[in-house]
Amino acid sequence: MRLGQELARAAFEHVGKKASDKALRTAAKMLGFADDQDLLAALGSAELTARKVVETLYPELALAAGDEVESTRAVLGLTDEQTFRRAHCCQPLPGERIVGITYRGQGVLIHAIDCPALEEFEEQPNRWVDLHWHSGRHAAVNTVSFDVVISNDAGVLGRICTLIGEQKANISDLRFTERKPDFYRLIIDVDLRDVEHLHMVMTALEAETDVAQVSRHRDMTRKP
Repeated sequence: MRLGQELARAAFEHVGKKASDKALRTAAKMLGFADDQDLLAALGSAELTARKVVETLYPELALAAGDEVESTRAVLGLTDEQTFRRAHCCQPLPGERIVGITYRGQGVLIHAIDCPALEEFEEQPNRWVDLHWHSGRHAAVNTVSFDVVISNDAGVLGRICTLIGEQKANISDLRFTERKPDFYRLIIDVDLRDVEHLHMVMTALEAETDVAQVSRHRDMTRKP
């Protein structure tokens, strides 16, 4: 339950709002939950994202700014018929060099140019597509995972969520991978604009005294 509260608080602060009991009860009703406690439990178990809660209550705040690049136009170099999505393994961000791999019936999968998964396609040059990101401002909808080690003290997790929110980034998921008496290790999924936004979040976390380690997490066991 506490994790759900922290995720909600960080997401609401991200749009300049407060995750009050009344706001959470209203969101719970709109989303079909029995009460705010059920909603918080769903947040904590990753059945529901905090962004969805905010979008439900404040749809006008969730809209992308008018000068942001449309998500469907974020990548240049595709034909009009081709669709694309980011590879789960390397989670490429605007600002990073990318390449596309075509999949029959699935469009083009975007990889970072240094993604180890590309080795599989070295003998299939006909599937490679030369791509690059649109140079405009991108919306914060590109999920990237962070591997974070924090001290096991009261309030630390809340501060981490707040720090990320202060960088105008939204936490979409959070899961513990290791629990020890003196520290926690967790993977935090954060929605970012681009590689510059990534560095902003990492710098803020690295400056926090209760953060022992932070790095970008790329799970190469995940299918692209």
